[in-house]
Parts: sequence; C-alpha cells; structure tokens
Amino acid sequence: MAINKQQVRTALTHVMHPEMDKDLVTLDMIEDLIIQDSFITFTIDLPEKDPKLESKLKELCEDAIRKFVDENAVLDITTAVNISKFRNNEDKGEFPGQGHRKKREEKQEQGDDEVLSGVKNIIAVASGKGGVGKSTVAVNLACGLARTGAKVGLLDTDIYGPSIPTMMDAHGRPNITTKKKLIPKEKYGVRFLSMGMLVDPDQAMIWRGPMVTSAVKQFMNEVEWGELDYMVLDLPPGTGDIQLTLVQTVPLTGAVIVSTPQDVALDDARKGVAMFKKVNVPVLGMVENMAYFIPEDMPEKKYHIFGKHGVRNLAERMGTNFLGEIPLEQKVRESSDEGKPIVLGDMGTTSAQKFVELSNNVIQQLAIRNQEQDPTEKIDIKIKP
Repeated sequence: MAINKQQVRTALTHVMHPEMDKDLVTLDMIEDLIIQDSFITFTIDLPEKDPKLESKLKELCEDAIRKFVDENAVLDITTAVNISKFRNNEDKGEFPGQGHRKKREEKQEQGDDEVLSGVKNIIAVASGKGGVGKSTVAVNLACGLARTGAKVGLLDTDIYGPSIPTMMDAHGRPNITTKKKLIPKEKYGVRFLSMGMLVDPDQAMIWRGPMVTSAVKQFMNEVEWGELDYMVLDLPPGTGDIQLTLVQTVPLTGAVIVSTPQDVALDDARKGVAMFKKVNVPVLGMVENMAYFIPEDMPEKKYHIFGKHGVRNLAERMGTNFLGEIPLEQKVRESSDEGKPIVLGDMGTTSAQKFVELSNNVIQQLAIRNQEQDPTEKIDIKIKP
C-alpha cells in the first residue's frame, strides 16, 4: 500500500517537543514533506541552531515513522533554522526561542563522521552525454576490480535512470540493520546499491533536484558499506546537481570519463573533464566505448561506426590519460541484459579482455595518483549573487 502524506503527519503527531507539551505537527515544525514510494523526506523547522535538539528530533521522527507507517521506509530528515517563523510565538511565550530559553552551556559543534570513511579509493565514472555506455563501463570496472581480490562497492547515483539492478540481476529491496541502515546487495564480489532496488520499476522518478541530491547523500551516509578498497560511483550524464553534490560530500580519489568516438559525444566529454579539473578532482583518464564494431561471425573484422580514435585523440589534446577502448559486441549487450557482466564471462571475447585491461589501467593510475598527489578534499562551493 502506498504511503501518503496524511499517514506521515499522523505519525509525527506522536513526536513531542522535549521542551514543550506539544507535538511537532501542532507546533507547525514540519515543512517540505515529499513522498515517492518508500522514500520520505521533510524538514524540521527550528528557531535557532541546536545540534543536540536536532539530533534528538530526527531520531524521534524516524522511530515514529518506522513504527506507525513503514519500518522499511527510506528517510531523509533535515533541519533548518527559521527565526521569523517562530518570532511571533516566541514573543507570546508559546515557543521556547532564543529570548525565553535558559542560557545553555557553551555548545561544541560536533563534526559529522567522515562519509565513506572505510573506503580507500572513490572512483567516479562519468560522461558528459547519455547513451555512451557509462553504466556498462562502471559495472564491468567494478567487477574487474573485484576479480583481483579487492573489496569493491558500486553505487548507482543515476536516480532517474538506474541500470545497475538489471546489469547485476538484483531487483529486491535491500535489508536494513538494527541501526536502521541499508545493507548493500552483494554479488560477484561487489557490494552495490541503486534507487532501482527501492522503487517500483514501472514508476517514473519525478523528483526535483534537492530531493535527488538528498537521496544520493543518504546512499553514502545511511548505508553499511564497510571497509572497501574501491568504491565505483556510476554518475548520471552531465555536469549538474549530483556531480556537485558528490564533490561537496565525499573526497573523490579520481574520475573516469566515458565517451564514444563521435564528435557530438566528444564535445560533452570535454566538458566533463573540465568540470572535474575545475573542482580539483584528478581525472584518472578517458575510456573510448563502442570504439569499433566486431561482427560475431567475423571476429577479425573491425568497423569504426562512430569514428576512429576520437577519445584517444581528445585525451592527448587535454593532457589526460587514455585508459582503453571497448569494442561494440553483441555479447556485451547480452551479458548486461542477463545480469552477468562480460568481464566475468567468456575471456575469449575482445570486450572481456579490454575490460580487464581497463581495470588494470585504473589500478595503475590510482597508484600513481596516490603516490604523487595529496588526498582530494571535499569542495566548498559558494555561489556568488
């Protein structure tokens, strides 16, 4: 049964403010309530910043929703300071604002735990344009890294068009720990998670940017990823909200840019490289996908349908490493649809061999990057008026 707003608001009437004899709904503290399938997000308005109170209210709200609405709900609860909203009530003594509270002990800001602190290398797989096979590269790269015996995670941040559930043949909902954290699925030695596992596959994700970015943050903060050697992030195409959210949330070790060889894709790939360089994220290199077509009945033939060496030449012009070229083969499509990445299949295929080479090249570039450069820091992006 679908969750509706009234169910959530009713559940939140059970959450009493610790300093008032009223619930959060009666106090008009709940704003921006949005629901999509089992995903629930809303904001708790407060008259002033109070980390202890914020943490307590979030915990109480989460407990109430899991008890009265859905114990498996995916929650994103934020807080916001809204002084003007409570000023009138505060003057009347109806709400304990800054003017009517006892002076608190000096508060220490408690820093958040480092996001993905157990991950040694975080790799963003990106493309400037859709339809270039970015997800295919991300999935095969993750599985190729796992073939070496490494501990690998794979996070699908493409909220609108999640592909990983099909490519990894895993569509069920993830389990939840006793601490209310999601547990990634695990297959082929890779731990992975995607929005496609949490919503009805027949439903469109009609979300605005803030809700999408909050979901991505939750996938990094509220998931038991554990200790990993590599985390591969499958990004949506372009240079928008999610890309900016990632560089502000986690210190990316490096980025891999995927493109096909034709000019219309290269124009956008160039922008992708430029974006990561602008936010000081090292570009490990570029991958040319669908570099040439190999007929199944004539494996010795190569047809450069989309152009020849376009990505290789662009990488050279931009001073970026060329990580490899992946051919267009029918078995790549078949293995993706079957949910078993080609890199784990027939090593007699050119594509499987090329994906193994790609994985090895990425490992090599990460080693060079980590030896020669300081760790990447999260970016503080400020928009000037």
